Amino acid sequence: MKAFLNSRIVQHLVFWLSIFAYFIITANMVFYKDYTHLIQSTIGLMVPQIIAAYLLLDLFIPKMLNKKKHGLFALSTSVSLVILFIGYVAVRKYYFDAVYIEVYNDIAKSYAQMPLGERLLDPSLFFSKLVKFLTPAALLFTYSLYKNQQNILQLREQKRTAELSALKNQLNPHFLFNTLNNLYALSIEGSDKAPEVIERLSEILDYMLYRCKENYVSLDKEVALIENYLALEKIRYGKRVTIAFENKINGNFKIAPLILLTFIENAFKHGVSQELGLAEITIVLDADDKTITFSIINTKPTATKDIMNQNNKALGLANIKKQLDLLYPKAYQLKINCLAASHEVQLKIPAHGL
Repeated sequence: MKAFLNSRIVQHLVFWLSIFAYFIITANMVFYKDYTHLIQSTIGLMVPQIIAAYLLLDLFIPKMLNKKKHGLFALSTSVSLVILFIGYVAVRKYYFDAVYIEVYNDIAKSYAQMPLGERLLDPSLFFSKLVKFLTPAALLFTYSLYKNQQNILQLREQKRTAELSALKNQLNPHFLFNTLNNLYALSIEGSDKAPEVIERLSEILDYMLYRCKENYVSLDKEVALIENYLALEKIRYGKRVTIAFENKINGNFKIAPLILLTFIENAFKHGVSQELGLAEITIVLDADDKTITFSIINTKPTATKDIMNQNNKALGLANIKKQLDLLYPKAYQLKINCLAASHEVQLKIPAHGL
């Protein structure tokens, strides 16, 4: 039924029946002999309207105007309108003026006796009928543009959703690969911390697989994810890394899932795993009614000078920039500073309440 009602034939039929009903309901019967006269007169006007509408919508605009054949479009439209005008005036003179002249007032009778050629050369009559002929076509064309715009917006949203899904599918294995490496290392060592890692990893997987499918999730849940991840990394690196996580969030906010985690992953991957001495990571998360601010600073490995220059090429960071463009278009600020001894990232995104 929905497909039937959305079909072009049904919608256009309803449109023309509405036009017909409008003319009938708003007509002043003083100017008509009876309802037969009114219906015939209405049909006499609507026929050129219908012809003009579909010549423009189905032939002239798609075949000429859209293909930039402007001269041919102007010529074809002009000739068609002149022919329709001639036909309309001829029908009015030789049928309506002959059959219904007795109900005309003196002015209408005088006009009815005017020769056909004189009527056709009357510019005011031509342009007044031109407006009537083209009004329904303009309405249908406007409606068509609206539907096309809605379809474009729908396609863009579908494409956006598909892109986000693809990006998340790339991001999740990237995270899992790093975390499973941690668990593997602890298992090899026979560490009694392995059960805690499994529990933390279980919570992370439950969140990633089942609880972050929406475009935006609770910021509190993302904080819990970060805390689980940091706990795993503390177990892995032990005293090799000092981690400071300052959570200043007061309130309920929404955020795109897994956005912040990728920056933290990169900090460990490029700032800790390559460090032979003591590494440091400082994370600050703050929010107000307008903005969520996230910053992370990690020390550079002393043994490798160029490792942080590869950070922007990391899969996770490339994906996160794409996600930010899709979810916060022109509404986020991302600053990445590669200093002599540290690597700093600051992200600001709009804060949306739950």
